[in-house]
Formats: sequence, C-alpha cells, structure tokens
Amino acid sequence: MKRPTHATVVSRSRFAESFRRARHLARLSWHQPPGTPSGTWVHVAILALLVLLVAHALGPLESPTLRQADRWLYDLRLRVMAPAAVDPGIVIVDIDERSLAEQGRWPWNRSLLADLLTQTAEHEGARLIGLDLVLADPESRSTPNAGPGQQDGDVLLAQALSRYPVVLGFHLSNEAGAARIGDLPPALAQVATLGQLADGLTRWAGHGGNVRPLAQAGKLGAGHLNAIVDPDGRLRSLPVLAQHDGGVHGTLALAMARALLGEGTPSGLAGLSFEPAEGPLRAVHLLRTTPGQVQSGQGQNLRVPLDVHGAALVPYSAPGTTYVRVSAGDVLAHRLAPGDLRDKVVIVGVSAPGLIDQRATPVDEVMPGTLVHAHLLAGILDGRVLTAPSQAPLIEAATLLLLGALMWRWLPRLSLWPGVLLTGAAMLAVLALQAAAWVWAGWVLPLAASLLLPLVMLALTGLQALRTATGARRQLVLLFGQYVPPELVDQMSLRPERYTMGSRGAELTVLFADVQGFSGRAEHMPPAELGAMMNLIFSHLTDVVRDHRGTLDKYIGDSVMAFWGAPLDEPEHARQAVNAALAMQARLPALHDAMAAQGWPPLQVNIGINTGSMVVGDMGSVHRRAYTVMGDAVNLAARLQTLCSEHELGVVIGDTTHQALGDTQCLALGHIKVRGRDAPIQVWHPLPWRVGQNPAVDQFTRRWAQMREAIEGGRLDRANELLDGLQARPELQALGRWQRQRLVNAQGPDPTLHPAA
Repeated sequence: MKRPTHATVVSRSRFAESFRRARHLARLSWHQPPGTPSGTWVHVAILALLVLLVAHALGPLESPTLRQADRWLYDLRLRVMAPAAVDPGIVIVDIDERSLAEQGRWPWNRSLLADLLTQTAEHEGARLIGLDLVLADPESRSTPNAGPGQQDGDVLLAQALSRYPVVLGFHLSNEAGAARIGDLPPALAQVATLGQLADGLTRWAGHGGNVRPLAQAGKLGAGHLNAIVDPDGRLRSLPVLAQHDGGVHGTLALAMARALLGEGTPSGLAGLSFEPAEGPLRAVHLLRTTPGQVQSGQGQNLRVPLDVHGAALVPYSAPGTTYVRVSAGDVLAHRLAPGDLRDKVVIVGVSAPGLIDQRATPVDEVMPGTLVHAHLLAGILDGRVLTAPSQAPLIEAATLLLLGALMWRWLPRLSLWPGVLLTGAAMLAVLALQAAAWVWAGWVLPLAASLLLPLVMLALTGLQALRTATGARRQLVLLFGQYVPPELVDQMSLRPERYTMGSRGAELTVLFADVQGFSGRAEHMPPAELGAMMNLIFSHLTDVVRDHRGTLDKYIGDSVMAFWGAPLDEPEHARQAVNAALAMQARLPALHDAMAAQGWPPLQVNIGINTGSMVVGDMGSVHRRAYTVMGDAVNLAARLQTLCSEHELGVVIGDTTHQALGDTQCLALGHIKVRGRDAPIQVWHPLPWRVGQNPAVDQFTRRWAQMREAIEGGRLDRANELLDGLQARPELQALGRWQRQRLVNAQGPDPTLHPAA
C-alpha cells in the first residue's frame, strides 16, 4: 500500500477559507458580544424600539395599541388585587322594576320621592342619602298626568331635603349645543383662584341641574354624576373634579364623603384643600376644619389622589362581590327588617329596565352606574383610591432606559436559557415594583411597554442567534459534511463555536481499510468500469464509517482512511472504530453480491487500526488543505494495515486500541517489529463478541491464549498441537496459516518477530 501523501488527497482548499468565515459567524451566535458587525442590525432595531417606547412614555409618539394594552393589564391587576369584600356601611336603594310595578311608571311624583326619603332617613335611620338622580324640571312638567293635590310635590320634596341629610346629583354635558338646565350647587373653588391646578381639569360646557327649590333645599349640596369612558368602552375612572363655567365641581362620591366627614361641623361639610399649593394637581384633601384652618395644615383627615385631569381610578371590589341592594318598593311598603338601613350610607338610583345607566367595568361587563359611585365612595372613605401619578411618564421612561441598558449589556453574552431567565427576571422585577407602587402608594403605572421591551429584545437577539446559527450550521455542513455523518453535523451545529479546523493534539483512533488485489485487477479493467467498481466499494465502506459516527479522512488510491474522536468528541472512539471494521467485514457478502451482479470478481478488505496521540486539524499547504490526522500513531495504523494485507488477516489492531476495548474478545497475534520502532509491538485480532457473551467463543479464546503462551515459552510442539485444533475454524484459517508460518520459521525461544514494511 502506498504511503499517504497530500498529492493523493482530494482537494478541499476551498474549505479552509470557508471555515474561517464559519468560525467568525459561529462567534456571532447567541454568545456574540455587542458591537460585532453582523449584529449591527439587532442593535439598531433595539435602539429604535427603545427610542419609540420612551417617546410613547413621554407622550410625543403615543401608541394606541400600547395604551390599550396598559388598560388590559390594569384590568388584570385589578381583578387579582382587588379586595373580595365591599363596605357593609353602604347600601343601594333601587328604584327597580318591582318598585315601578307597585308605585307607577317613572318618573315618580315628587311627593312619592319625599316619602322615600322620609322613610329611608327618619324611619329606617339612614346616616346619609345620595341621589343618583337629576330632578331638572318642576313636577308639573315632569309629571304631566299628576292629579289634583299633587302639584305641591316639589314643596314636599324640598321640605324633606332640608330636613334630612341628602346629597343631590347633577349632570354635566359637552354635547353640541349643550343646554344649561336647573341650578348647580356652589363651586368648590374658582378656576381663577386655583391657577395651574385647574389647567388639566376636564371642561364641561352644559349642565343639567336640579330645579331651583330643590337645589336650594339641599343643604349638603350636590355632586356630578359624570363618568369618563375609555376608548374600549370600559369605565375605569371618574372625574373627581370637573371644570364648568369658571368653577370646580366634585363628583357625587366626593360630595357624600364631605358630608360624612363634616358631620357635627357648623357647615355640615368637610373643608377642602388642594395639593400642591401650585403646579400640577395631585390630590384633594377633605378636612373637618374650616378653610382658614386648612392653611395651617391642621385637621387633615382624608386624601384623595388625583391624576393631572382631576380623575381617580375607581377602586372596584373583586369580581362577584357587590353591595347590598334593596328595592325602593320595600322601603315604601315598610317591608325591610329593622336595622337594615340603620346608620347606613344609602345611594338611591334607578335600575329598572330601560332606565338603568349600565356600564362595562374591569370587573363586570354590566354594572349599574350607582354601584360605580358606591365603589368610589368606599375607596375615598377607606383611603384606597388609585391614581396614575403625574410622575408616571418619567417613571415609565426611566424604567425603559434601565431595562434597555441591562438587557443590552447582558443578554447577548448569555446562552439561550440564561437569556430567557434574565428576561423573565427583568419582567418579574418590573411586576414587583409595580405591585409595590400599587399597594404602598396607590399608584397605577404603565406596564405594557416595560414588559414588551425585554420580550422584543429577547426575540431580536434570539432571531440574530438563529440566523447566525443557521449560517454557521450551513458552514459546518459545507466544511464537515463530507467528513462526518449528517447526524453528527446536526449535533455539532448546537454549539458551532466549539468546532474548528484548527490543529490540536488529541487521542484518537485511526483506521486504514485496503482493497486486496486491486492493483492486479485494475490492469485488466476498462477505466470507466474500474471507477464504477471502486465507487461501489467506497460507498459501502463509507456508509459503515458514517453509521459508526466516524470521520472520513480521505480516499488514498484503493484505501479508505477514517478516524474517530474528532471533530466531535467520542469517548468510545476505539470501540466505534473496531465495530466499524467488524461491520465492514460483515458487509462483504452483500458487497460481493452487488459486484457479482455487475460481473466483477469479489475483493477482500484488510483493515489496520491504532489508537494514540496525534494531531488533528486543517493541514496542508497554501494550495491544498484537508481536515486530517498526522503523527506516529497514524503511521503505525498504516503499518498494521500493510501487515494485514500481506497475510489476509482481515482486521489487526494495535495494543493501545486493545486496551481501550475493555471486555471485547481479542486474539493476540504476537509481537511484530515495524519500521521506525526499535522495540516490537503487540498486535491483536478483534472478535465480534464480548467476554461471557458466547461460551464457545470464550473457550476458543482461552485455547488461543494457551497456544500463544506456548509460542512465547518456546514450547513449539505444544503450540503446533493447539494450533491444529484452532485452525479448524474456517473464519480463522488465515490467522492460523500465519501463526503456522511463524512457527515453521522460528529459530529460537522468541520466534514471534516479524518485520513489517
């Protein structure tokens, strides 16, 4: 067999430069550091996203989609964190369908309403009554069918209003041509006095107040009934303060809270203070003291946080919880149990079909407006009103910048799952901070952008890693596809940065397989037919190498060279190589059948295998390079293959390979002297069985070992006797003939030395 030279190696010089590009691309996978050229588009995309999100947070480029996502996330948090109970001190008196059936259609005459107030306050003992109603017209116009004696209903109702603790309601309007009907209570403050505090308050053009006698009779004033519905149709907040006709008016819940807090004061109403003294409005304070005492900071009792528009988020209770509701008909008919309304805060509203003011809220698809006011009133009294603070845009922008810097710094340096964990940790940290702000400060901060940024950064980095890994995998296929099986390329592509063609030292196992008798046959075959025959033989042998996870090195004339243990680490490289050699021998009958079908004579394959330290990598010249192995252990494998071919031994392995096989059955062939080595080396023939797997083989191996001991000890007669029995096995006749020849040629006590070329 010819000694391997680079002149006989298939040229793969194009792989060397391609590999250098692949190695560069592999570094740009998930582990790529910031600033590398192929990752520039990711950095530009992330920077652009960060700029857009900060602009959204601060207002110049607000995204309706993100704002709606913030609303949805607020609803989700509210449903999770809302209390699962309502204030038992607040009761709803419904003018429901049963009440209308008993007392007549709506609107009721004023004397009936006066009876309802009298019964609720005097007989049932309610502490305070709020009317979620607007009585904008005199009774003669609102009840045109009222009979004689009923025209004094307004007087009766006015008397009830002046006698009992009742807060009226009124309505503000911004519709085109909005009218101004009825009277409004005195404004809480004048816009001119508040200055900048009133700049963000919602302005309303028209109003629907109560008829003058009733408005004047309500000594506790009135509150507006307006709501601000978000673009998705849900009611999340109420304008606690609203601007109208140069004055500032409060909502019904605020007016009722003032009345409750002002019980026992000369005016019957708590004082008001606005926070801060100047600048954007942040909160309104309710105090038992007079406005003069407020300036000194005395007597402060309740703080209602507001956003810059004077609105507050309604602190709804958890889904499935609701306030006690009693029918107005039961109140008028004295059907309530004693104490049902005693010392309760009552809100009177209409819930009859066709008259009800129903709203979709974060906790209920259909909620009467009266209940919305009840939730806000309970929140004011309990000090748990939520609001979006004026600092929210700055907080959101700062959070985005901090998240962006953190993810920019660490995400590209982490592999996939640590990157996912970092992203999850960042999102959990945002959620934790938001929850703390919600619980401790009553702040509702935007959340969607802060959750979107880490996810998009993870996705962009992952996309870049995928693109790079895909490119690196293509390069790996290009570089190693002709060397190693596809499944090994797939495995290598998981960590492409680990596999390079750079030269390195390693312990590997190398195999040389030579086609016996090829030279003689080649002289008598046409070139095309000879090429077809060798293609068939090499295809069979290469399939075996791939099936056993080997790396095909090269075809050298009529020989195949392969090795195990590189580029992919293979701890069992010696066993895999020997199994491949045995599989090649087992495949010969099928190969012979295929050759016979073409009219070609059978050819045998002889194999030499050795394990040891060698250099593996992309080696050669500037003109031609190949991924190959070099070293003394490689040369020894080639010498073993030559020995095997000379004596038709099938498979011969070196002593280092034999030691790595462990319990695989092997026949000792004795010591041989090879060129380049001073001391003879032990060689072996492997069998396709392990110790204890086949009793007959175990017995045969023991007898073979006895024969070798006899040879080593100079007991040639005993060795011949044992060899006679062993040579009867047909598959080992070639081994037996070689051993017999060595016995015949023996001249002394050490007859085993046989020089190998």
